[in-house]
Amino acid sequence: MDPMDIIGKTKEDASLPKATMTKIIKEMLPPDVRVARDTQDLLIDCCVESNEVCSKEDRKTIAPEHVLKALQVLGFGEYIEDVYAAYEQHKLETMVLSCGTIILFS
Repeated sequence: MDPMDIIGKTKEDASLPKATMTKIIKEMLPPDVRVARDTQDLLIDCCVESNEVCSKEDRKTIAPEHVLKALQVLGFGEYIEDVYAAYEQHKLETMVLSCGTIILFS
């Protein structure tokens, strides 16, 4: 028996509540930035769909490819290239910040 069944929930129900997601979104942004309700709903939908894609692959951690697949499923396939480019830029900036040096490739 799955432990989630004991409390009457399925794996699909095992996601963060909307209020918690909204709070996380607000905490991640600078205090002077506001996010429209529709944008918050879109981010939450993407998180939920990413979680479903991840679960279907029997994974416990949502990876970037799960988010990209979620965008496709939600009908935002035309943004995948831009989202992936932003992800790669974020990885580069995070690496630079953690190392304290910039490595240029020519």
